[in-house]
Amino acid sequence: MTQLAFQKRMNKTKKYFVLFLMMVPGLAYLIINNYLPLFGIIIAFKDYNYSQGIFRSEWIGLENFEYLFKTTDAYIITRNTILYNGGFIILNLIVGVSIAIFLNEIKNRFMSRFYQTAILMPYLISMIIVGYLVFALLSLETGFINKTILPWLGISDISWYSEAKYWPYILTIVHIWKSAGYLCVIFLATIVGIDNEYYEAAKLDGATTWQQIRTITIPLLMPVVTIMTLLQIGRIFYSDFGLFYQVPLNAGALQSTTNVIDTYVYRSLMTLGDIGMSSAAGLYQSIVGCVLVFISNYIVRKINKDNAMF
Repeated sequence: MTQLAFQKRMNKTKKYFVLFLMMVPGLAYLIINNYLPLFGIIIAFKDYNYSQGIFRSEWIGLENFEYLFKTTDAYIITRNTILYNGGFIILNLIVGVSIAIFLNEIKNRFMSRFYQTAILMPYLISMIIVGYLVFALLSLETGFINKTILPWLGISDISWYSEAKYWPYILTIVHIWKSAGYLCVIFLATIVGIDNEYYEAAKLDGATTWQQIRTITIPLLMPVVTIMTLLQIGRIFYSDFGLFYQVPLNAGALQSTTNVIDTYVYRSLMTLGDIGMSSAAGLYQSIVGCVLVFISNYIVRKINKDNAMF
């Protein structure tokens, strides 16, 4: 490197020194919380012994992974995890986009802010509280549905917490109620950012509101929808632990429809205390999620290169 080039680089470093300094807290947070824990991956390949620690525990290869696949519940927990998350991704996107478009059409600013707050509020509520709210609705003895809604409809009481067939619908409704507001805010921010000249030109051509939504709003919203979908696909093997554990109140009779990989690993960990097995499950979920993101992004890239994430 010549003296002149070195001097230019030093001048550029001095010019942006403050910006580099501002990066330090973020980089430190990223390294400490996202990269240092990666060393814990080796636990998935060891028979972890508390007295010997991570490095001195015995290597056992893939035995921890066999636990997940040899169990009789492997099919059920994999099926539940994929079907629930697949359904959540599709329904959340449909509901989130629909609500965002609806809110964008409300011209009264106060009412628009009120609806946004009301829709986002469930996202901020702890899943433990949500579990008790659901219990207040579904309890056999005091639940609002059993004591008010069902008698009004002429239907006898239902023991919701002992009949598994209702819970795919209950969990789906609870998840959409809690999560759709977060996606809605992201989509609404994108819609608000669309240049108003598109809509004015469409109005001059005589386009109706629905035609403006179909030909302007939805196409311009698709890149954000695609990115949010890809991000959610990356976590399709992860489950909302609180939703599947706290909301059904860990009822044993419901486990055929509420048991997913995360709750299964948690229950096994509480029973066996095997950290290696739980680490293997986490690594398995991460690898599958990463592969699915690459595959989904490849498909999106083939369809529309501009909508791909990378």
